[in-house]
Amino acid sequence: MEGDGESVSSSASTALVAADVDARSILVLRGGRSKAMYQFTQQSLPACKPVLTPTSVISTLFLMGIFCIPIGLLSLHASLSVVEIVERYDSECVPHQFRLNKVAYIKDSLIPKNCSRYLKVPKYMKAPIYIYYQLDNYYQNHRRYVKSRSDKQLRYGLQYNDTSSCIPEESNDGLPIVPCGLISWSLFNDTYSFFRGTDELRINRKNIAWKSDRDHKFGKHVFPFNFQNGTLIGGAMLDPNVPLSDQEDLIVWMRTAALPSFRKLYGKIEEDLEANDVISIYFLNNYNTYSFGGRKKLVLSTASWLGGRNNFLGMAYIAIGSCLIVLALVFILLHVKNPRIIIT
Repeated sequence: MEGDGESVSSSASTALVAADVDARSILVLRGGRSKAMYQFTQQSLPACKPVLTPTSVISTLFLMGIFCIPIGLLSLHASLSVVEIVERYDSECVPHQFRLNKVAYIKDSLIPKNCSRYLKVPKYMKAPIYIYYQLDNYYQNHRRYVKSRSDKQLRYGLQYNDTSSCIPEESNDGLPIVPCGLISWSLFNDTYSFFRGTDELRINRKNIAWKSDRDHKFGKHVFPFNFQNGTLIGGAMLDPNVPLSDQEDLIVWMRTAALPSFRKLYGKIEEDLEANDVISIYFLNNYNTYSFGGRKKLVLSTASWLGGRNNFLGMAYIAIGSCLIVLALVFILLHVKNPRIIIT
């Protein structure tokens, strides 16, 4: 009996010791947390507090300016090395008798929409030469326009039945439209052909869309269905035998632009163009931008390591670097005129 009593008392004492240790641990943890919270609320946490002396400030401004200006010069040089040709054709491709009523011209399907223009290449253009169509005063970012699509239908086709977001182009004659919505309905449908002399320049229209869009946003087994079968035709037709993942002109168009002036990739010319070459361009001027005062342009452009022509980035770096150096010089003059007195 005495043995049993001693074992019970030892077990009880062990439990009390363990409980005391746990209590102390909790108090230490709570104490640490309360101390950290106190330091946080009193803004006394460890922090880097550099002393800004005139020498350090002036040196930093000079170094940042010297860093920005060369980057700006390189970016500007890369942008200026891009050869770009822009040709507006929406007005010139309208017959003279319809210049005062362009809307009637574009809506009349009996009037031929063929048009030809000639371009002279100003400088040597190295392949690949990118072909863009540019639309101005075209608000793809309008809320109703942007929302008029069904991403799940583009991915799964007729398996997805909820196309209420596609109104007013969700169905026709009681049958669903694939792809539905105003964006696909208004697909750009002008076409271009290029000739150098009598030789046609082949246009590569493959791989013009983002690979992620082709692989993950447009179904490989989804085919156009009941598309552009209504009384009001918006834009281009789609081949019902080609899956949406391979209709790259549609994929490019479905990535809506944020600004009212935008360019979209049409294709690539994979031949070099020499300076002073004369290029014949044959248009099919089908797309209606006349109803809302829009403008259409054809753009031929090469590319540099920085992309297409965009002088803004280089000029911004140069401007910022110049401002930093000027500011450093001003600080030097102020420091020379009114030096800081250090009291020891």
